[in-house]
Amino acid sequence: MEKKSALITGAASGIGRACAERMAREGYGVVVADWNLAGAEEVAAGICAEGLSAIAVCMDVSDEQAVEAGFDRMVEEYGGCDLVMSNAGIQIVHPFEEYPFSDWRRMMAVHADGAFLVSRAAFRRMKRSGKGGRIVFTGSVQSFVGSKLKEPYNFAKHGVAGLAKAIAREGAEDHIYTYTICPSFIRTPLVDKQIPEQAASLGISEEEVVRNIMLRDTVDGVFTTVEDVANTLAFLANDQGALTGQSIRLTHGWAMQ
Repeated sequence: MEKKSALITGAASGIGRACAERMAREGYGVVVADWNLAGAEEVAAGICAEGLSAIAVCMDVSDEQAVEAGFDRMVEEYGGCDLVMSNAGIQIVHPFEEYPFSDWRRMMAVHADGAFLVSRAAFRRMKRSGKGGRIVFTGSVQSFVGSKLKEPYNFAKHGVAGLAKAIAREGAEDHIYTYTICPSFIRTPLVDKQIPEQAASLGISEEEVVRNIMLRDTVDGVFTTVEDVANTLAFLANDQGALTGQSIRLTHGWAMQ
């Protein structure tokens, strides 16, 4: 009997790691995909040590051949493609007038090209199987609002929400459902790196970055957690299309609908 499978990009740390571990505990065979193969292998080994199922693949999400090869490995190992989370991301902050085009292009390669290549690879295999599946994007509160120093990130995160909506319409007849999980700030290594960078760019303290930028617009001054995202992914894995195309806001009241 084929085992349900989930491929998660950027899964060597942070949100991706928490989601990979959660879906393994939900009974999925998990493909831990990351450009950092050693990190992916460590996560996969930890999952297997619990008696669960995972493999690691090296995947640069901006490289079409690497993405396709990772999905081929998924199908070879688990027989299908049931759930995919396009989660890999980077962050580069600069004042807008100083933002280098080379850094803009790096951001687009990971966030925009990566979302397209990963979701297209998943869509192809889900449609071919005749069983459909679920494609989940990691968005952000910045899929809805703007933030200083992050124009490329805002652009890309608005874009993935639109991509999910379009795929939801095209995939409906094949039972391919899409979602965008949109958390506010989470204390991952990616966010921890931003705190001193924003403090330096804005001329304020790191404490002020946390209090007056990252948590200012939440209703309770609390960070979202990687577990919040993993719990939401596990819930969406069982959705039968009622929520397809939707952006799920995990923002502690920031950017309420």
